[in-house]
Amino acid sequence: MRRLTLVRIAENLDGTFGVLIDNLSSFTNVPFCLTLERRWQNNERGKSCIPAGKYVCMQVDSPKFGITFKVISVPGRSDILFHKGNIMDDTHGCIILGEQFEPLNGKNAVLSSGQAFTEFMYRTSGSNIFELLIREATA
Repeated sequence: MRRLTLVRIAENLDGTFGVLIDNLSSFTNVPFCLTLERRWQNNERGKSCIPAGKYVCMQVDSPKFGITFKVISVPGRSDILFHKGNIMDDTHGCIILGEQFEPLNGKNAVLSSGQAFTEFMYRTSGSNIFELLIREATA
């Protein structure tokens, strides 16, 4: 099964920031996009990033975001999607994708989200399911 790894590298008042790595590309272990999630709030639905761990992601057709992937089997959570956005308020407990870290309206943000989402969908094309490993960066 295809695997992507999300490595969380920083957390501040504006969210949890990370990098997404495609473990099956010709450039193994090289990040291809950035991520933004909510800060850790004890896995509270819509208010927290999800716990570090291993999950399955399935392709879905979201009424709001179109074709994307949903993280399933997160204890106590549902409807966790990968989608476009810029700031923590855009996440609602989901995973936002971006190409660069930049301030936006006084908040830390990810920008070029549309480009990052397009690359994410390209890298997952041909797969309706993949494994997502979420881990904290090591010192």
